[in-house]
Amino acid sequence: MAGLLTGKRGIIFGALNDMSIAWKVAERAHEEGASFVLTNAPVAMRMGAINDLADKTGSEVIPADATSNEDLENLFVKSQEILGGKIDFVLHSIGMSPNVRKGKSYTELNYDWYHKTLDISGMSLHRTLQTAKKLDALSEWGSVVALTYIAAQRIFPDYGDMADAKSLLESITRSFGYHYGKAKKVRVNTISQSPTITTAGSGVGGFDAFINFSESMSPLGNAGAVDCANYCVAMFSDLTKYVTMQNLFHDGGFSSTGVSAAVMDKFKED
Repeated sequence: MAGLLTGKRGIIFGALNDMSIAWKVAERAHEEGASFVLTNAPVAMRMGAINDLADKTGSEVIPADATSNEDLENLFVKSQEILGGKIDFVLHSIGMSPNVRKGKSYTELNYDWYHKTLDISGMSLHRTLQTAKKLDALSEWGSVVALTYIAAQRIFPDYGDMADAKSLLESITRSFGYHYGKAKKVRVNTISQSPTITTAGSGVGGFDAFINFSESMSPLGNAGAVDCANYCVAMFSDLTKYVTMQNLFHDGGFSSTGVSAAVMDKFKED
């Protein structure tokens, strides 16, 4: 099915380099006919190659700190000017924890950093939605998708305070999804993705080992970044108009598997 997003306008947060899920979403959205603006924090843009993606997809880049109301207002106003109308879809692919980056145990958090984790990785979704609603920037039946992880429901010790941020993210999805749905029929969902090799994910301790564990636990195996992008495209499209306030697992069945035969075999005695 080609042209699934033809005529749709969007904003994609978080594309840093070609390892980013947001990068893959931008590529797939472009292939499906969407036009969009790319955005990331100014510091992240200096580290990445977002301008290369913009050239590839014929997009413009607007720097924005997702923890700044002023930056977000500027982003939504300018995006509508550039794209020629209201926004049909938004990808929130934002997550960063100073505590995780600096190897702080969950039981020994730096609370100033903890606030930053929650603000950047969770509260930024509320700011984004509140700004869009205030400006009436999203079209009816618009779709907002935020990327999350199953650590919001289950303990993964090395994920640290990012687990709390993802729990907040999913709660905002339900709460704001209700209000935005009633007001403008805008749908808000999270996609809980398999562990994926990205710049952010690779910063979590023991990440390579956990990818192998998840692969052996998931009946379909881990879902890759391109497959996640395909799911996002489906969620942006009109095929999913009545899906909102949901946390949607995209993990090859990991979230519903208690134990797999492959994992059990590792613990069987000879």
